[in-house]
Amino acid sequence: MIKKITVTILLLSSLAILAQRNSTSPYSYFGIGENFDPLTVEQASMGGIGVALKDVYHLNFTNPASLADLKVATYAMGGSMSFITIKEEGISDSGSSTSLRYVSLAFPISKNMGFSVGLQPFSSVGYALLNTEYNGEDISKVSRYSGSGGTNRLYAGFGVYLFKGFSLGGEASFIFGSIDKNILEILNEVSRGTQVEENLNIRGGLYKVGAQYQKILKNDLQLSTGASVTFGADLSAKGSERIYSIGAIDSRIRELLDDSAVQGTVTIPLNYTIGVGLGRANKWYAGLNQEFSEAASVSSNVDIPDALYQYEKGSKFSIGGYYIPKFNSISSYWDRITYRAGFRMENIGVAVDGLGTGQDYTSIKDFGINVGVGLPLPKQLSNLNLGFEYGQRGTTDNNLVKEEYFNIKLSLSLNSRNWFKQRKID
Repeated sequence: MIKKITVTILLLSSLAILAQRNSTSPYSYFGIGENFDPLTVEQASMGGIGVALKDVYHLNFTNPASLADLKVATYAMGGSMSFITIKEEGISDSGSSTSLRYVSLAFPISKNMGFSVGLQPFSSVGYALLNTEYNGEDISKVSRYSGSGGTNRLYAGFGVYLFKGFSLGGEASFIFGSIDKNILEILNEVSRGTQVEENLNIRGGLYKVGAQYQKILKNDLQLSTGASVTFGADLSAKGSERIYSIGAIDSRIRELLDDSAVQGTVTIPLNYTIGVGLGRANKWYAGLNQEFSEAASVSSNVDIPDALYQYEKGSKFSIGGYYIPKFNSISSYWDRITYRAGFRMENIGVAVDGLGTGQDYTSIKDFGINVGVGLPLPKQLSNLNLGFEYGQRGTTDNNLVKEEYFNIKLSLSLNSRNWFKQRKID
């Protein structure tokens, strides 16, 4: 029965991921949208660490080499509720979104091998921006930018121990989805405006490799190191672009001016992460990650040209860990709870010229503070994980936009030693 229930939940969750809208951020305007880090709620609650983290009960999306440590079959599902306040000079607005962030199934193949498959959002587009240009005190031009859609990641990963303490892993992902963008421009004292509609279908593959090494020190301390590399790839972008003449007052379409096919590429940059951690099994762990990525790019016939932003190299630093008072406590439930905390700082890889000079570009930065708990479920190895994050992205300097956000993250990790074992009848 538990197998049938798990499969049903997996299918329904997958459909929910494909149908949802994940972003309300104006920074999802760039490229294929706001990128989602492949993190479990457990990892996110520790600032996003994980490249060196080993765990026999929980998934680790940062490094496929960690799959070699799995001892039980694991089904994991996680979601997030985001509350965002967008600020610019003297103006603010608020919004919220709820999304399912991943559904994954993993299991050990043998004592030293593990396999995982799952579905996650990869990027999301969800913005509505208004820009007004003035000639003196009079409005000369009004432009409205809007976008929706996003991409998803279907992946399969594998990890294996080559020798004691050292594991390797690989992961293949198929990226797919669609993005709609719309630009409306109206000039003062002109009876008709212009509307540009662009629809893109994104397809392509990504590949990741990872390695981990752990050494046992004195007093049962465990020192672990890890690294992962996601190779750069060109995703195919195909679709159409339509240009309409519209009424300046009622915005009704009056005439189709152009209808053309669009074909190009979206380049996902090379990304690599290194990290180290120290801890004691089922007691505590502290680790840090340093991540680097090359600059992304989008071919000019796909991305609507805009001299006010440019792509650059990105980076992210994360530090965090967990603490369990007493993993196998019988007398106290609270002693079996996992307490997590972490912090991250990030350069997202985009620089924006908010002043419109074509020279003064400001790198967009992001930081987050995270806390969370892992709540054991009765008489099981499974647990419910709850995380909270406060963060800020961007700045109000140089005529830019600043986001303040608060995220509530929830995941369920169901573990069993018997899901893939054939029952025997005497």
